[in-house]
Amino acid sequence: MKELALLLLSILIIILAVIFYRTLRLKSRRILVGAFQPISIDAQAAIQHLAGAVRIQTMSHLEASQINYPAFLELHRYLSESFPLVHQVLKREIVNQYSLLYTWQGQDASLKPALLMGHLDVVPVEEGTEQSWVYPPFGGQVQDGYLWGRGTLDDKNAVVGILEAVDGLLRQGYQPRRTLFLAFGHDEEIGGIQGAAQIAALLHSRGVALECVLDEGLAIIDGILPGVVKPFALVGIAEKGYLSVELSVESSGGHSAMPPKETAIGILSRAMVRLEKHQMPARFQPPASQMFAFLAPEMPFTLRLGMANLWLFEGLLLRRMQASNTTNASIRTTTAPTIFMAGFKDNILPVQARGAVNFRLLQGDTIERVLAHLRKTIADPRVQIKPAANFSVEPSPISSVDTAAFQALERALANTFPEVAVAPGLVTGATDSRHFASLAASTYRFAPLWIKPDDLRRVHGTNERIGVEQFGKMVQFYAAFIREL
Repeated sequence: MKELALLLLSILIIILAVIFYRTLRLKSRRILVGAFQPISIDAQAAIQHLAGAVRIQTMSHLEASQINYPAFLELHRYLSESFPLVHQVLKREIVNQYSLLYTWQGQDASLKPALLMGHLDVVPVEEGTEQSWVYPPFGGQVQDGYLWGRGTLDDKNAVVGILEAVDGLLRQGYQPRRTLFLAFGHDEEIGGIQGAAQIAALLHSRGVALECVLDEGLAIIDGILPGVVKPFALVGIAEKGYLSVELSVESSGGHSAMPPKETAIGILSRAMVRLEKHQMPARFQPPASQMFAFLAPEMPFTLRLGMANLWLFEGLLLRRMQASNTTNASIRTTTAPTIFMAGFKDNILPVQARGAVNFRLLQGDTIERVLAHLRKTIADPRVQIKPAANFSVEPSPISSVDTAAFQALERALANTFPEVAVAPGLVTGATDSRHFASLAASTYRFAPLWIKPDDLRRVHGTNERIGVEQFGKMVQFYAAFIREL
């Protein structure tokens, strides 16, 4: 027994030594940069440029007949009037009537060009919520240190911010070494098929191969990750896939006074509950595991210890991440019932019950694998399963963090947000950048927005806003990134 106790003690000492060794050897990945000279911008003029764009109601709708296409042409005109120097130096092309592509010719034709992106469209304001806005959603009012309105966070801020940065660099006499494209699609909020996809097809027809793409996606997050007290700039190096599935059940219907043991509503409800209860498994893999590798050196010791030793604490960290909707989405393919329709009168059994379930696919999963999971989990032949008619897409490839473009992002962030560390992350939504996947060696999804928990509900929600000072920092970031490229 004594020998066994000594053996167990020795094993424990070795495990503890390994844990502390792996923790203490972690080194911060923050980079040091030299003196940084910001571009000269008029912050008040810049925010007013964005305010004017917000006032133009370029809303996307699934029904084309509801889209106010002349508003997009008005936005084109507004941008050309607001940035005359940009439109004098850069080549502007209108793609598929309503999207914009700018070309800024570089000095070195041997370098692959880079692409910066934004989108001109915004989501509509939900009917009935207009009175909940502090200031009108399309008023473009600057009050209390913020610009209020739809598009201030998603995504006219990027469009105007990039143009402001280019304008400032042009006024300094700057010309990029590599050619830069600026791509602004007009239908990102409904899939980007008529906008970004058409721009990508045009560039492909010209034989363009891109060094990198920078689009919206993640941001500087502050107080959102559980246990993480410092702000971090999360740069999306991949985005999840997308699949919606229609479920339906047929029955004979009849009078509610003589119901069968199981109704169409009951059968479909049980299928929905089973899908929610039996989710696809959570797991650590890139990009989530890469995010922890970057974050760990910046964490308090106890968190650093856990992140440095996933081989031992993976289960504990997975459970902690599953406790938050935000972090849970980064470690599994999510299941979200979104539509349920059945019946039209309270004393008539419906002949059909229909519903929809939306999945956001983690890297490593596929659409076919999700459909197999659906069939196995529901396990009821009375429930018909059919992929929805809208678009579906597999998870994107994962871009490397060991590229000159990612390092340019790190340096630009260090220059404009020196208090913020950088880490790769996973975009749980869909962006227009996926249309350029075949053209680009690397794709990064990041907008220099400082996002706190309260801001999450403002994106696509009520009281969308951006700080005046924050927008000025956005412009400086884009200028720094262009120079670093």
